[in-house]
Amino acid sequence: MERDDRSEAAWRAALSAEEYRVLREAGTEPPFSGEYVDLDEDGIYRCRACGNPLFDSATKYHSGCGWPSFFDPIGPDAVVELTDTSHGMVRTEIRCARCGSHLGHVFEDGPQPTGTRYCMNSLALSFDEGAKEE
Repeated sequence: MERDDRSEAAWRAALSAEEYRVLREAGTEPPFSGEYVDLDEDGIYRCRACGNPLFDSATKYHSGCGWPSFFDPIGPDAVVELTDTSHGMVRTEIRCARCGSHLGHVFEDGPQPTGTRYCMNSLALSFDEGAKEE
């Protein structure tokens, strides 16, 4: 996969102020406010910044946490995990493997078969309805 290494000025020009805050400054949207929390359509969720495929809708589930939740990324190279020690906590941050944008966090309280909950910001995603895994 080819990296998307745009400058921060280029990202600022390409994204809305709120998208930039979430994707490039590791912000979080308020719970239950995102456009994809309750979406149940078939398709592919992509990084809103660069279009990288991240999650297939077949792995999405309603966790009740207030953010779109998935139990597995679309492939082993879709996302990267980083240790996040902000806000007095130790969590695992999820970033897009192509452009490094912040997507959300992953927790070990999800359903089987993986037991993981990828808790993503809707503002970090775009939805490609009807698309199939690439």
